[in-house]
Amino acid sequence: MLDIKFIRDNVEVVRKAAEVKGVDFDVDTTVALGDKVRQLQTEVDEGQRLRREIAEQFKGSDPAGREELRARAKANDEQLKANRAELESSRTELRELLLRAPNIPWSGAPVGDGEADNVVIRQWGTPREFDFTPLDHVDLLEKRGWADFERARKTAGDRAYALKTQAVLLERALHSLALDVLMEQDFELVSVPVLAQREALVGTGFLPGHADEIYFLERDNVFLAGTAEVGLVGMASNEVIDARQLPKQFAGISTCFRREVGSAGRDVRGLLRVHQFEKVEQFVICRNDVEESARWHARLLDTSETILRGLELPHQVVECSTGDMGLGKFRMNDINTWFPSLDTYRETHSCSTLHDWQARRAGIRYKDTDGVIHFAHTLNNTAVATPRLLAALVENHQQADGTVAVPAVLRPYLGGRAIL
Repeated sequence: MLDIKFIRDNVEVVRKAAEVKGVDFDVDTTVALGDKVRQLQTEVDEGQRLRREIAEQFKGSDPAGREELRARAKANDEQLKANRAELESSRTELRELLLRAPNIPWSGAPVGDGEADNVVIRQWGTPREFDFTPLDHVDLLEKRGWADFERARKTAGDRAYALKTQAVLLERALHSLALDVLMEQDFELVSVPVLAQREALVGTGFLPGHADEIYFLERDNVFLAGTAEVGLVGMASNEVIDARQLPKQFAGISTCFRREVGSAGRDVRGLLRVHQFEKVEQFVICRNDVEESARWHARLLDTSETILRGLELPHQVVECSTGDMGLGKFRMNDINTWFPSLDTYRETHSCSTLHDWQARRAGIRYKDTDGVIHFAHTLNNTAVATPRLLAALVENHQQADGTVAVPAVLRPYLGGRAIL
């Protein structure tokens, strides 16, 4: 969310941000409503001042004067009541508009409509050349008895899966690796709730704009979160943090749920686009400082790249275009990992800097040593998300006999085994 004063002072900047992000945001209407709220607040303040003035005059007035003062007080109170009601209504309306205000993207973001306009900025590893015909992850997992897709669909419908035997251990190893890497960097482990109230999703920025992508449990009036970021933002919401406690680094652990609306016909086979998945998310709250945010963005990105290099998975880092980064992002980098069966790279990680856009929505603030309260900056990035990363692992490390070679970084979690 942007501050109304910032929008008022930077109308053309905000208008341009909405344009390059493909966001339907009416800057002029928002500014006009902001001006109305400001005027109503002035009128409410004046009404309260007049009420105090009349009360003081009443103390020393004669009976005739009191009648006149009572009439003035009654008229003032009626007007004050009407102004307060209109102010409350206008504030609510303004907040709804501000929730749809786009963050200003950084100057280095490619201007474009979507994923096709993203730019590769670096690449690691070379896709493997197989001396046999490799299997895709579905055929490989089913051949080994490591997954059951058909029976899972009997239970949960389309895009369901059930991992079995060694695939379960491999998935657990991936998450254990990620947690160990993050603990070494002083991240606090948090297993977050997967149920989220509306305000938690509004605070993170997933509502009101992405309701179709989120599972809603109407009877209980709660949602199923699509990332641990929701729980972490919700837990920090409407709190004032002592600046000496910053930065706060969290490794959020959760099962995640996404409806995948709009993806009909895409990646319906296997583990690439599913409704339920497991994730370790990096999340940072830091000072309201552009340079500090930039340092954390680079660090979060490097952590994920370190994990992928350890897993010996070829990958590329892309600079996301303005049309792909979403409403609240200042900067976003995706990491795409190589999938032999697709003969291409596919997204496995997404690193985002939001500056204070998210913190304003959620009320995440900190008090500086001089007593001044600021909205914090927030950042997030995937550490590990399975089963998609699991699919990449088995496809890239499969052997001619159907076994899977285990990268050295995972062997301690698998009893030292080099082959599964």
